Amino acid sequence: MENTARKLETASERGNAADEKKKDAFRPQTVFLGLQHVLAMDLFIPPMILAGMLSFSVADSALFIQMTFIACGLATLIQAGLAMKLPVMQGPSFVPISALAVIGSTSGVSVMIGSLIPGALLISLLGYPFKLFSKTVKKFIPPVVAGTVIVVVGISLMPSAINAIYTAEGKTGPNMLVAFLTAAVLIFCMYVGEKSQTKLQYVKVVSVILALSVGSIAASFYGLVDFSSAGKAAWFQMPSIFAFGKPAFDWNAILIMLAIYFIIMIETTGTWFTVSKVTGEHLDNKRLDRGALGEGLGCFAGSFLGGTPVTGYSSNAGIIAITGVKSRKPIIIGGGILVILGMMPKLMNIIASIPAAVVNSVFAIICIVIMMNGFKVIKEVPFTERNMLVIGVSIMAAMFAVLMPADILSGLPQLVTYFVSSGTAVGAIAALVLNVILPQKPEDCGLVKEPSVTLKLERGNV
Repeated sequence: MENTARKLETASERGNAADEKKKDAFRPQTVFLGLQHVLAMDLFIPPMILAGMLSFSVADSALFIQMTFIACGLATLIQAGLAMKLPVMQGPSFVPISALAVIGSTSGVSVMIGSLIPGALLISLLGYPFKLFSKTVKKFIPPVVAGTVIVVVGISLMPSAINAIYTAEGKTGPNMLVAFLTAAVLIFCMYVGEKSQTKLQYVKVVSVILALSVGSIAASFYGLVDFSSAGKAAWFQMPSIFAFGKPAFDWNAILIMLAIYFIIMIETTGTWFTVSKVTGEHLDNKRLDRGALGEGLGCFAGSFLGGTPVTGYSSNAGIIAITGVKSRKPIIIGGGILVILGMMPKLMNIIASIPAAVVNSVFAIICIVIMMNGFKVIKEVPFTERNMLVIGVSIMAAMFAVLMPADILSGLPQLVTYFVSSGTAVGAIAALVLNVILPQKPEDCGLVKEPSVTLKLERGNV
């Protein structure tokens, strides 16, 4: 009997391996699917926003975007191909934008780049060899914290997007008109793509590119577009290590980025669980720890190139759901496409030349999408008084940081300035702390259901 059971188990394992091999088999349309994943990412938005906050020239902005593309491509190849082995595309995170902008503008880009390296290594070590990441996730990041952090990210970044539209180069009237038109096109494409049951559903995949194109065309009529730098740029260029100079290390910057990295991991863990549900792949402790290893190595590679910290992109889970293709091959090919695109300075200069009003109108809508995705997670959590305090106080703390007057901010110690300048960091830390210190009852976790009104009446009659 034991031999028979072992034979059946071996046959089952062989069958699963055959199914996995068949699922990951290369097909001619795989390259197209990989390109589709790349188009759905909108990964040029975070480096464009950060470059604008740092007052980069068009050439430096193009180089920054170029390095981000390559960093994300390498991170995707590491994560999907070697570490976690799930179909997860890696892209630049929106979470650290505010903190990096403050570090870069006050202490220099070299300190900003240097602040990324230690945190990336620590995340890798927590995954392997220490294998602590999965335990940390289960203990400190329940849905109420994860959802609140995502909401805080969207709310904290929205004011900077709106202010950037008001302060963009050119007259306020044309900027507002262009921003409104760009946002309208984006919303329309997203709505049509979501509601359509035909091929028009793919409009959502390229909605950002369409919106940026229409917005740039409209801006050109007001003289807000200048593509002269793209004409001077080379068609192909190999990446360089430390494109913005050798990193410098400052303890204050490193400490705030360690906190930011932990918040990024909360964000990316949500994406992993989403992809796990869509693909049917089990996300056990081993895979979580391998994911942390891959995330850390991807961020480490990106810091050497001058890119921003990476995270798993949940938008690609939507592509998997639409196409039904759950293989890792399109994702790996997508990573290769990102590396190739990152070696095309002319394309990066075209992207960098898109007017600030156009970019930030798209960014504002993306902030709304991020925020609403957080509310999707929160709606699964019981709205007890304790949970409402965790959610509400965290959002309030983030807004206190975002709306803090500049004269008060400038008088704070440097470490506190870095921390308070990131509403995301303040709100996320508040959610983590409140979740730990506020007493938790079974009903806060949804383990106890409130008795129905009918049952209460019956008990009263008895």
